[in-house]
Amino acid sequence: MTDLAEMRRFLSQYDGPKMRIMEICGSHTASIAKNGIKEILSPAIQLISGPGCPVCVTPTAYVDRAIALAKRPDTCLVTFGDLLRVPGSSESLSAAKGMGASVEMVYAPADVVTFAKKEPDKQFVFAAIGFETTIPVYALLMEELLREEITNVKLLTACKTMPGAVSFLLENGADLQGFLAPGHVCTVTGSDAFAPLAKKYGIPFAVAGFEGEELLAALYGLLHMQGKGMVKNFYPSVVTAEGNPKAKELIERFFEPSDAAWRGLGIIPGSGLCLRAAYASFDAGSRDLTEDNQQNQACRCGQVLTGKLAPTDCPLFGKVCTPLTPQGACMVSEEGSCHTAMRYQ
Repeated sequence: MTDLAEMRRFLSQYDGPKMRIMEICGSHTASIAKNGIKEILSPAIQLISGPGCPVCVTPTAYVDRAIALAKRPDTCLVTFGDLLRVPGSSESLSAAKGMGASVEMVYAPADVVTFAKKEPDKQFVFAAIGFETTIPVYALLMEELLREEITNVKLLTACKTMPGAVSFLLENGADLQGFLAPGHVCTVTGSDAFAPLAKKYGIPFAVAGFEGEELLAALYGLLHMQGKGMVKNFYPSVVTAEGNPKAKELIERFFEPSDAAWRGLGIIPGSGLCLRAAYASFDAGSRDLTEDNQQNQACRCGQVLTGKLAPTDCPLFGKVCTPLTPQGACMVSEEGSCHTAMRYQ
């Protein structure tokens, strides 16, 4: 096995063909910055942040719908904290809450069940956004709602699948020579989820963990896989080829594929997951939320998410757009490319 010193030496002295490598996942982006990995890489290796932060790719129409529900006198919108400050077309959930809208922040979806039992005459809507990592948790919430016959909870979903976004980028000619595939997503999907894309486009994928050494090992592997349509798992302690059968079965039971709107990218066919028709009574109006009318038209989140621009190339970066005054979703989340660049660069 190659030791850390050899990997660092190779990556810093690499002088082969250009390698533009996209880390799909926002957690990878943050870890790369935290560990100073870009600073040790050869100029021939460029790391590009991708659309792998669920908050960052949630369109304004979804935020607007959540706000409208929270403003109803008989409804409470329940959400994770990182969605609160995401700009809608005119305001954020945090701003709406300050004006009297009913919004509750939780750390686990199951908390909405407690709220629902305490106030059976009130409607609670859980804002269910995320990728394959968190979707099984929403399926477990659905199981609990059915088991306990709770009828005053609905889900507003914006669930997306990672391979759908990668396929979109490659179909539209993205200048990329490799991908760091997200370890936590592959825990559910299995590393084989990216195999069809690797084969179709002749591009390598390296499934990576989140520690500095794990990321260096995956990058080292990608450099040796360049030009080959293959997937290698550099996170074997957690990820298998087939993934988690129980989690995938849960997702299959409650969700079905759908077209999805990605903030800054538009509609990507088949890249989303919505509640199946059999559970339509639990849906708070998730379908057809496709508009993406950002407040500040100078925001370049769409180009940042697809690797066309670096965060620092946006004219708003570090000026009117900061973590305290975010103009786009990429600056809101701690896993967002712009937030990470602002914090570490």
